Amino acid sequence: MHYALNLRTFFYSHYFYLGLRFAAGLVGVTLITLQFAGLSTAMTVCIGALCTALMDMPSPLRHKFNEMSASVLLCSAVTLLISLCAPVHWLLMIMLVAISFLACMMVVYGKKSMPLQLATLFIMTMSMEHDMTARESFIHTGLFTLGAVAYLAYAMGISWILRHRIKQQVLAEALFELAAYIDIKADFYDTRYNLTEQFNKLVRHQSLLADRQQASRDLILRSHQNSKDAIVVQTHVCMLDLYELVLSTHTDYAQLRMHLADSPVLKTLHDLAYKAARDIESVAYDVTRKKASYPEISYEPELAAIEAELAALQRRVDEGKPAQEALAVLRAQRNKIRAIIKMIGELHQASQKAYDTTPFWVDADMGPFLSQQKYELRMILSHLRFDSPIFRFSLRVAMAISVGLAVASWLPYAAHSYWIVLTIVIILKPSFSMTKQRRSDRIVGTIIGCVITALIIKYLNYPAVILGFLILSTVATPTFIYVRYRYAAIAVSIMILLQMHLIAPGNHDLIVERLIDTFIGAAVATAFSFVLATWEYQTLPRLIREVLDVNLRYMQASFDLLQGKGKDDFAYRIERKRLMDSLAALSSALVRMLDEPARKQRAVEDINQFIVQNYLLVAHVAALRAILRRHVKELPTEPVNAMLRESHEQVMRTLAQALAPQAAGASPAAIATAPAHAPADGAGVPWSGWPLVQRRIRLLQADALKIIVHSEAIVRNVA
Repeated sequence: MHYALNLRTFFYSHYFYLGLRFAAGLVGVTLITLQFAGLSTAMTVCIGALCTALMDMPSPLRHKFNEMSASVLLCSAVTLLISLCAPVHWLLMIMLVAISFLACMMVVYGKKSMPLQLATLFIMTMSMEHDMTARESFIHTGLFTLGAVAYLAYAMGISWILRHRIKQQVLAEALFELAAYIDIKADFYDTRYNLTEQFNKLVRHQSLLADRQQASRDLILRSHQNSKDAIVVQTHVCMLDLYELVLSTHTDYAQLRMHLADSPVLKTLHDLAYKAARDIESVAYDVTRKKASYPEISYEPELAAIEAELAALQRRVDEGKPAQEALAVLRAQRNKIRAIIKMIGELHQASQKAYDTTPFWVDADMGPFLSQQKYELRMILSHLRFDSPIFRFSLRVAMAISVGLAVASWLPYAAHSYWIVLTIVIILKPSFSMTKQRRSDRIVGTIIGCVITALIIKYLNYPAVILGFLILSTVATPTFIYVRYRYAAIAVSIMILLQMHLIAPGNHDLIVERLIDTFIGAAVATAFSFVLATWEYQTLPRLIREVLDVNLRYMQASFDLLQGKGKDDFAYRIERKRLMDSLAALSSALVRMLDEPARKQRAVEDINQFIVQNYLLVAHVAALRAILRRHVKELPTEPVNAMLRESHEQVMRTLAQALAPQAAGASPAAIATAPAHAPADGAGVPWSGWPLVQRRIRLLQADALKIIVHSEAIVRNVA
């Protein structure tokens, strides 16, 4: 369950704060306008505020201002254009289709442009019913712009006042998702769960976790100017270091289950992971409440049980029984878990201390860690080609809206055809998977919203009660739009239907008409989701190549760090972040593909394994870092670096072969079946860490070889 759906955290989440800010702004702008003008004027001003409010998301202040200003300018221009064209029906139809196409082309700018696209199409549909003179059109647009600018000023003021609070909330969300990730990891120790299914579940969640961590980076690392900001920066850094340690806990779970099947230590390991997740959640809870966090969970009983099991295994080894492998694996897990517990302690400490400065990168360029905001016309122009998925999506929406308008013109209540168009706009998304999910949520949400509205009008038809439900639904709409869209669809249906009831209380067919319009719009959107569709498998070769390309750079940075070539791990962190982003993009594509028709799915198992193997490389690097840190005092630098250099060369050759198999002499299959080169033993230099390092290097080399098999199979299956 999403953390924001838990009542314990709901009222402290940035989603609820957004809902309150959204509702207070809209209601406030409307009430102020009503003091000076009539209801019609107030509604126009309110819609202007609403379009700007759709862009009100957690963002750095400068980015927020740019995004909301773009909404004000673009939506005002669309309002004026559609209002001027409305009296000429054929011209209006042309403009509706053209604006729909251009609005959808804005998706080239990424996820943050989606609300702007929606705002543009929303005001287009709301303006198409107006039949005004040129003078009235300019006045109407002026009122719309007034509302938009008023909400912009209001939102920027509130966001500036709450700028640190929003950082805390976004950081807390990332911590909650990290805790959920560890919960999934905990189930690897539970023999009731299938390992393959758990791996798949873990990979899916890593995509979500990467998205939340990026949102945290964008807000926290972009500006950190005082001691309060330094606290969230330090907590954020600890969270990322903790995440890497969690990655390093990966082991051969099948072997672990086999060796320890009759031992209660598996449950102990599960309980330790579960406690760690709750401990991280406690930090997140305290961050949302603006409190310093202090550890309240004790791991001693579980750690003592593990030590007892290790002692028992050691006795079996001493007696000559075959328990060496189980002893080594459990001891390694014990060491990693202790490191994680220590890092969770540092996470608590990071929330307690007011730092004078931020970490070592205080003067570093943070650009590579942050999402870039670039709105250049050439990006749209570069996608004006038929093989561009965004161009095809834009054509699809334009055609669907054309059909929706044609169908609406045959209805006896064609004056409300905008609801059909609005339904098409909301449901039809760039990918088939998103369209499918949005269609289901929209239909179910509208039905429930209509039923609730009908009950309110029939049994609670009092102005004060209706106003109360109207405000409540206004708060709920933005609160749930990014958490559970179905809930948002219920709320927005109630909000709009109650507004219509207040404006035209005599329309008894209002709810039935809205239901019919929703079903028509959903049917049109569903039909056009297959028109000029871009299926996910078509993007797989590009995504696979991006992962391999980034992984090469990540491995270079990793081995440079392991060999102590840099003064810090800044470059390593950049490449790790890029690799996680590329893997998250591939994971998201896989999830979307699984929602597509079966005949459009390709190489599902190979993609799964490819993603898992790449994550395992990250886990092996993290484990090597942990091993070298643990043995730093007795580390024989030269022999270890020689071993790392040799391993580095082999892994780089392997990944390069996977990236460009035709360029190399050997075939992918030949390389993949070749045994991993055994690392040197350190030329006789005594060191207790040799077995651990050698084992990790063997695993690293073996998993790199497996990547070739799966990447080649994916490309072959989607060709």
